[in-house]
Amino acid sequence: MYTQAMDTMAKEGKGAPRAVAALSAEDAQRQARFDERIDADGRIEPRDWMPEAYRKTLVRQISQHAHSEIVGMLPEGNWISRAPSLKRKAILLAKVQDEGGHGLYLYSAAETLGTSRAQMLDDLHSGKAKYSSIFNYPTLTWADVGVIGWLVDGAAIMNQVPICRCSYGPYARAMVRVCKEESFHQRQGYEGLMVLMKGTQAQRDMVQDAVNRWWWKCLAMFGPPDADSPNSAQGMRWGIKRFTNDELRQKFVDATVPQARLLGVTLPDPDLKWNEARGHHDYGAIDWSEFWQVVNGHGPCNRERLAARVKAHDDGAWVREAAAAHAAKHTPVEAKAA
Repeated sequence: MYTQAMDTMAKEGKGAPRAVAALSAEDAQRQARFDERIDADGRIEPRDWMPEAYRKTLVRQISQHAHSEIVGMLPEGNWISRAPSLKRKAILLAKVQDEGGHGLYLYSAAETLGTSRAQMLDDLHSGKAKYSSIFNYPTLTWADVGVIGWLVDGAAIMNQVPICRCSYGPYARAMVRVCKEESFHQRQGYEGLMVLMKGTQAQRDMVQDAVNRWWWKCLAMFGPPDADSPNSAQGMRWGIKRFTNDELRQKFVDATVPQARLLGVTLPDPDLKWNEARGHHDYGAIDWSEFWQVVNGHGPCNRERLAARVKAHDDGAWVREAAAAHAAKHTPVEAKAA
């Protein structure tokens, strides 16, 4: 899945000047070496020196990406017990399990930057940390599961594949496996929709209704327009981002239009058309007021999603305590044997 990590924080203190502390001679040399490696498209590893702003940006982005993975399990997990067949249930179970695994990869990557998993989860549960706004909407029908696979995961892939070349090594390496699995998720979602579109008129209508409800939300997933996204330029300078929000959004639209045509659904945008001069599709205006309302905690399912995560964490306390006790019991024995 995907998080608008670097851009949903942009409105906090927007336009306010930031004080920059003077670097010592030693830190100036380290900064120069860091800049040289970034300019050479090299990788920064956990033990390398890095600017504090770079570290904080990565902690925020990677942790919010991880939060999005585990919160993203909830909308589809809602349909596991109601899947229309054993085959679809098994596929959905595997997918939701994959999302949980993605969260683990990403929390581990964030921990290499000096933060703790406990702190990251506390930030999520307190509402301090954000996650992708797309998961604050309900999944009303079985077709929503397919549309999430096709469109939501499709948007995630468009954003995440470039992160495989991120300048921070642990994040880039984690994304290689994540992207492989997300690609399967998108194909699975699209295949499920193809089956429905070959069914009854009611099933085809159900798919179209789901597309109508999710299309604009998926376009907003890429974050605010470049003009309203001041963090993007620095993220690209550091090699954390490779494309701007608008560039990624355009790539997604261009890739999705022919897929929709093959599927037999209509994308709900009367302004959507091919622009020969630009070599891209034009599309209508996104409702950014809804986007920011959901990001700020006022979406249809914000409270429900957060409450579910807090309950799951609390219910799992005994497992964490048992694991810690087991580790404490065996560590001294293993150390003595060594």
